[in-house]
Amino acid sequence: MQTAQAKSLQKRQVIFLAMLLFLWEVDSEAIRYSMPEETESGYSVANLAKDLGLRVGELATRGARIHHKGSKQLLQLNVKTGNLLLQEKLDREVLCGATEPCILHFQLLLKNPVQLFQIDVQLTDVNDHSPEFLDREMFLKIPESAQPGTVFALKSAQDLDMGRNSVQNYTISPNSNFRVATHNREDGRKYPELVLGKALDREEESELSLTLTALDGGMPPRSGTVTVHIEVVDINDNAPEFLQSRYEVQVPENSPINSLVLVVSAQDLDSGNYGSVAYSLFEGDEVSQPFVIDKISGEIRLQRAVDFEATQHYIIEIAATDGGGLSGECTVAIEVVDVNDNAPELTMSTLSSSIPENSLESIVAIFSVSDPDSGDNGRMVCSIEKDLPFLLKPTFKNFYTLVTEKPLDRESRAEYNITITITDLGTPRLKTEHSIIILVSDVNDNSPAFSQTSYTLVVCENNQPALHIGSVSATDRDSGTNAQITYSLLPTQDPHLPLASLVSINADNGQLFALRALDFETLQSFEFHVGATDQGSPALSSQALVRVVVLDDNDNPPFVLYPMQNASAPCTELVPRAAEQGYLVTKVVAVDGDSGQNAWLSYQLLKATEPGLFGVWAHNGEVRTTRLLSERDAARHRLVVLVKDNGEPPLSASVTLHVLLVDGFSQPYLPLPEVAPERAQGDSLTVYLVIALASVSSLFLFSVLVFVVVRLCRRRRAAPLGVCSGPEGQLSGHLVDVRGTGTLSQSYQYEVCLSGGSGTNEFKFLKPIFPKLPPQGPNEDTVKNATLGNILRFP
Repeated sequence: MQTAQAKSLQKRQVIFLAMLLFLWEVDSEAIRYSMPEETESGYSVANLAKDLGLRVGELATRGARIHHKGSKQLLQLNVKTGNLLLQEKLDREVLCGATEPCILHFQLLLKNPVQLFQIDVQLTDVNDHSPEFLDREMFLKIPESAQPGTVFALKSAQDLDMGRNSVQNYTISPNSNFRVATHNREDGRKYPELVLGKALDREEESELSLTLTALDGGMPPRSGTVTVHIEVVDINDNAPEFLQSRYEVQVPENSPINSLVLVVSAQDLDSGNYGSVAYSLFEGDEVSQPFVIDKISGEIRLQRAVDFEATQHYIIEIAATDGGGLSGECTVAIEVVDVNDNAPELTMSTLSSSIPENSLESIVAIFSVSDPDSGDNGRMVCSIEKDLPFLLKPTFKNFYTLVTEKPLDRESRAEYNITITITDLGTPRLKTEHSIIILVSDVNDNSPAFSQTSYTLVVCENNQPALHIGSVSATDRDSGTNAQITYSLLPTQDPHLPLASLVSINADNGQLFALRALDFETLQSFEFHVGATDQGSPALSSQALVRVVVLDDNDNPPFVLYPMQNASAPCTELVPRAAEQGYLVTKVVAVDGDSGQNAWLSYQLLKATEPGLFGVWAHNGEVRTTRLLSERDAARHRLVVLVKDNGEPPLSASVTLHVLLVDGFSQPYLPLPEVAPERAQGDSLTVYLVIALASVSSLFLFSVLVFVVVRLCRRRRAAPLGVCSGPEGQLSGHLVDVRGTGTLSQSYQYEVCLSGGSGTNEFKFLKPIFPKLPPQGPNEDTVKNATLGNILRFP
């Protein structure tokens, strides 16, 4: 029959272990499962994905994890299958002790979005502990006068299992004098009592040894034994009696060691040795109990600190024994009063050490708080510092989520030291502070910024190729690759500006270089844009205007426009001998391709056939007579005029002027030989006739020449170089009108006017005409125009 019961019990255990009994409570707080203790590791407790209505792959993508307050990870979640697996064997007695039911609390945390589920796993007891007696032997003194039915208290056995698996019954070895009775205490524990079956006779048997067996209710049951030694003593017919059968007292958990808890008192009506009472702890000893009793006075004192969070109630049995061996018992119920002696605790579940800037409501941390105290001592308030862009949100029971309240800006603040403060509501209030450091990671949200919106660079012309002419600089408030800047030349809108052949830029540091020698006369200044682009994604850029100003260098000598030096025949200036002092002979017109000081021209007479007769004005190049002419002055003069600029070093050019002195403009101009022949001696009248004939011939030839020139000018009136006038007498050709120091300040024209009278025509006056130069400087057309300015016209 026992074999059949064992097989039936074994079959029930196999069925119990093979089939998981999930206690799924459909409420808003927890999902509950149940499993027996001592189950092997790797055991599948439940499939959370199926029970929560989640897809299997969703657990992995949402970063599912199991959180437990303890230091050990008891359960493991397989995110691929959704199975909740047992990490190691669970011992209910270690995890819960005497607490029943034994429920382990877990939390399932899901991210993206954040979601929390409470999971409660109840460990059911397995009969894995046998009843044990604290003492190996018990000693009783029973007077021989004890009547049948007298009850003697026995120490109960301890069993770590709970419920049916704890001690259920006591038995004693067969004996005709005694039997054992099993009774229940207030907390449900079983305790034995020895009942005298028949009177004892000390003379027949002074000592007895019995075996007390404690049996639990497991299948199969477990047992523990202890030997009970009974000494039969003489008659002591009064046992000690306590004033109260039950004492109740409260002890604050912060009570000091050796503090008085309670004083018990018992009386014995006997006298002498039989009336003296000694107190003792009936169950347990001074090692296992936090209390100790004085055997003489009955004072119960605290020998070890009590902890409300560990044990809230103590029930101890006190025995009072007289000298005859009779004893009485009482029960002392001690309640441990909670004191706010535990500061709140913070358990960090998820912490992000880096948060990207500009993100909306990013999750920084997920944590839970706990306080093992009770009542207000265990109620907590969680907070962070003010004036921080973070928000603390309660999510589930004592779980909190720390999120960003607004987008962060790394450029304003790159690091936050956040202190989380948890304060309980006890007296005095206890608090715990937990600091976390949050780094703000950079996002490419700042464009490079140039130090100036525009740059002006100055470079002298004729520079060396690859000359460093300046730099541009830009900064980026971002960091890392987002702040690495690359410089570049932007395409110019001017199609005629060969920017790529003029300048280049160092992409790393923004240094600008001139690729070739610049020429002020060709290009005095130019503008372009420089771009600065960071290495972020997407890349941001900005631009700045760069203006390059070319400074003039004195690299162009003066150029003489008039008189032309490359003409086939030299130009001869006619001066009447009757000219007054300061008479304007001609004007040397010169230009300089440079600018500024390098183009300031000065004139000086370098050589002259007859020094002192002619002078040159230094600032405008006018050649004038310095005195009155005389018959003794030579008819032909050669002047060399030096034109010099004001550059450093100065450059110069020279021009040769041919001046012919005539007695009157009616006298024909005949080239004179290099060496004048000696005047022949002759009759003066013959000489006068020859002169008159020559004058008339010259006047005739000159009139024919002027007539031919006027006709040619009228035919070429449409040509750009035409300079002849119409009937009004106005000259319409290009005239020299160069303003500034060293040039003409007004227009000059050579005008020849004839007046009629008695058949003889004479030149009335001669006035120079100069062409007006284009601003670009001398060229072939300008030289031609200057030459045509010397054409004579009649009114």
